[in-house]
Amino acid sequence: MARRVFAVFLAAMLSLAALAQRGWEPDILGDGYQCRRVEQGTDYSGRVVSTVIRKLAPDSVHASKAVLYVHGFNDYFFQAEMGNEFVSHGYDFYAVDLRKYGRSFLQGQRRFECRSLDEYFPDVDSALVDIRRSGAREVVLMGHSTGGLVSAYFMARNRRPDIKALVLNSPFLDWDLGWMEKIVPLVAWWGGLFPNTPVRQGDSTEYAESLLKEYHGEWVYDTQWKLVHSPDVTAGWVHAIDEAQKALRDGKARIEVPILLMFSAGKASDAALVAKYNGGDGVLDPADIRRYGCMLGPHVTCLKVYGGLHDLVLSSPAVRSALYAKIFAWLGRKV
Repeated sequence: MARRVFAVFLAAMLSLAALAQRGWEPDILGDGYQCRRVEQGTDYSGRVVSTVIRKLAPDSVHASKAVLYVHGFNDYFFQAEMGNEFVSHGYDFYAVDLRKYGRSFLQGQRRFECRSLDEYFPDVDSALVDIRRSGAREVVLMGHSTGGLVSAYFMARNRRPDIKALVLNSPFLDWDLGWMEKIVPLVAWWGGLFPNTPVRQGDSTEYAESLLKEYHGEWVYDTQWKLVHSPDVTAGWVHAIDEAQKALRDGKARIEVPILLMFSAGKASDAALVAKYNGGDGVLDPADIRRYGCMLGPHVTCLKVYGGLHDLVLSSPAVRSALYAKIFAWLGRKV
């Protein structure tokens, strides 16, 4: 009887594993990348989904470590070179397109809409479940810009023994709006009451032009998913960002795992620096990133990247090569 029960249980588990495996399909990136859409129920806008993307290390049957990457605002995962770097160093690589972004955008949704960064926790959790199923027990969580804020906020709110390190690529820990920062608290307060109120993002396309190959950059990506002109946000989105930033500064949200805090050596508006190093952050102020990033926990390592763009892994080839060497050297010491 016991053997029969065990056989039925084993068959059920194998069926579930096969069903989960069938959920993976070839990703638009090709080259061994796969993706899986995850139903995340409904919210104030209707049905929502997230998408997990992965590329497994060649010896993934025995892989013990994985990285999970969270993209930024007006973004999606397309940085295949970065994923390949992790795979070549023995990591299973995973990324998530958050709800209402990229692969997860559904017709009729307002792009990138969010009223609390807590909304993204199930999206991150779903990817972590897939990583656990793969057998990896040591996870590095990595986030860029708004995804860096999401990742840090997630770690501050969720004690995860499987996540051994946090890598932050120009995280959005503070606004860089000049005199307009004075009105952010008012807009955030208004967003808590009237979240659908539109908030303009400005008209600049310079950052996109610095990245796209068709202008004067190096990269090709889907400009329907990562728009050349950043769209308007809502007051609800401002509220969500402001609340998460404040939560990371209140002294209660200490992240205990090692943190690699990466930022450009200067702003793109610093003409002398850009002329010398051919690059700077055109979105955020690196001084703010360093100031608030050092408050995240007791084990923060700062990495200043000369010539680094806002998304550091999209910087020039020489900068990227040096950057990856430092990332993996740090991970070798900390994980």
